[in-house]
Amino acid sequence: MNAIKNLLKEFKEFALRGNVIDMAVGVIIGAAFGKVVTAVIDIFLNPIIENITAAAAINGNQPGFAGSIMSFLGVLIEFLLTALVLFAIIKAMNAAQKLTKKPEAPKEPTTRECPFCCTEVSIKATRCPHCTSELPKYKAA
Repeated sequence: MNAIKNLLKEFKEFALRGNVIDMAVGVIIGAAFGKVVTAVIDIFLNPIIENITAAAAINGNQPGFAGSIMSFLGVLIEFLLTALVLFAIIKAMNAAQKLTKKPEAPKEPTTRECPFCCTEVSIKATRCPHCTSELPKYKAA
């Protein structure tokens, strides 16, 4: 019974981890966006491609090779539009993240230079380990 509780606890931690939720949202949005792209292809671009391939066919709208070309062009255009829109969305998200990101405060130094022998020593040191000179007390800038 205890093993099942541990397993459920681990599963809960896994399922509620930020990356998993972000990925799930991305998959759902991607599926919905795929439907929008497919609709744009079917409504606007396929008629244009059908007219082009029909004009190229000898007997009008001929199935076979012309239909295969049309189908391939539709899939190719759908892929390119999907990639283009995803690129634009990711670019916009990265720009928004840069706007909301606070600049990090500069880190406090942990070392300083010995004024006598120019070697690097700990900021807390009172003597230089290299030349054994007494170091002046460190003053923050």
